[in-house]
Amino acid sequence: MVTNSPDVSIIVPTYCEVENLPALIPQIDQALKQTSLRYEIVIVDDDSPDGTEDLCQDLSQRFPLRLITRRDERGLASAVVCGLRAALGKILVVMDADLSHPPTAIPDLVTACQSPCCDFSIGSRYVEGGSIDSNWTRFRHLNSQTASWLARGLTKAKDPMSGFFAIKRSTFIKAQEIRPLGYKIGLELLVRCDCRHVAEVPIAFRDRTLGNSKLTLGQQWLYLRHLGRLYPAKYAGLARIARFGLVGLSGMTVDLTSLTLLRSVLSFPLARALAIGLAMTWNFFLHRGYTFRAPAADSTFRQFGKFVGACLYGALVNWMVSMLVVWSLPPIPGRSLFAAALGVMAGSVCNYLFCQRLVFGQSRATKTSQVVMQPKSAATKLPGPHTGPSTQIRPKQSA
Repeated sequence: MVTNSPDVSIIVPTYCEVENLPALIPQIDQALKQTSLRYEIVIVDDDSPDGTEDLCQDLSQRFPLRLITRRDERGLASAVVCGLRAALGKILVVMDADLSHPPTAIPDLVTACQSPCCDFSIGSRYVEGGSIDSNWTRFRHLNSQTASWLARGLTKAKDPMSGFFAIKRSTFIKAQEIRPLGYKIGLELLVRCDCRHVAEVPIAFRDRTLGNSKLTLGQQWLYLRHLGRLYPAKYAGLARIARFGLVGLSGMTVDLTSLTLLRSVLSFPLARALAIGLAMTWNFFLHRGYTFRAPAADSTFRQFGKFVGACLYGALVNWMVSMLVVWSLPPIPGRSLFAAALGVMAGSVCNYLFCQRLVFGQSRATKTSQVVMQPKSAATKLPGPHTGPSTQIRPKQSA
C-alpha cells in the first residue's frame, strides 16, 4: 500500500470515465506489483456526474488510490498539473483513463526516467516497436503526424503529442510558468521544464472502447494557439528581438504619420520634435507591455526616463557609425544610404541592449525570486500544496 514517500505517482485525469477505471486500476497495480516500486495512483476528476467518486471510494479500499475532485475548474491539462502538484512520488507518470495507454509500459517509463541523463520519458507510438490502433483512418494518421511535425522545432522527440509520459519531480519544479492549452500537457512540460534529454519507450496505442473521445476541432484550434505560446517560450531571445523590431516599425509609422499631420499647423522643427516624442512614447509603452513583458523594479516614470536616455544614446551611436562609414568609404554612389543603414542597425542593437538590461530589466533579486503567475483561466500554479475547492478520497494506509 501507499507510504508517505512513494517512488512513483501515477496521475490519471478523468471526466466520465467510470466505465474504464475498474479495468485500469487493477492493471496498473498488476504492472507495478512485478517491481519493487512503491507507488500511488492519483485520480483527478472534474466532478463527473457518473459515479466516479463512489467508485474511487471503493477502489481506494483495495488499491493505493486517492481521488481529487475539482469542483470549480475543468480541463484535462489543468487536471494533470493539479495531479502533478498533489503527487508525492519522485517520478510522476501521466496516463489517460481510457485504456489507450498500456499500464504494462509504466515500469519501463519509470526506469528510463530514473536515469541521471534523462529528463523526460515518453510512451511513444512512433519509435521502433511502437504501434497505433489498426482502426485509425488515413485522416487521423495525417492529423497526428501533422501535429508532431508542427512541434518539431520544440523537441526532437518523435511522439511529443503522447499523453503517456513520466517526468522527475525535480524536473517538474524547474518550470517558472505553466500555461497549457487543450490536451497537450506533455509538450507544455517538455518546453517549460527545459527537458533536453528525452527517452522514448515503445508502446502499442489502442483506441478507447468505452466512453467518448474528447478530440474535437476546437481542441485542434487550441493546439495551434498552444504552439503560438510555446515557440516564443522556447526561443525567448529571438522572439523578443522580433517583437522589438515590430514595435520599432510601428513607431516609425507613428512618427511619419504624426509629422505629416503636425506639419500642416506647426513649423517643421517643432512638428519634427513632437512627432519624435510621440513615436518615442508609443514605443516605450509597447516595449513595456509587449516586448519586455516581465515586471520591472522601476516605476513607469523612471523607466521612461531611462528609455529616452537609451534612445538618445542609440541615436548618437547611429550618427557616429554613419559618419565613420561615410569617411571610410570612397565617394561611390549610394555611400550615404549604405552608411545610414549601418548606422540604423548599430543604433537599433544599442537600443535593444540598453532596453533589455537597463530600462526593462529586472534586478537580480527579482529574477531569482519571481514566479510568473497567471489568472486561473490562463495558467496553472506551480507545484505546491493542493489548494482550492475540491474533495479528496485517500486510501486506507497500512504498514
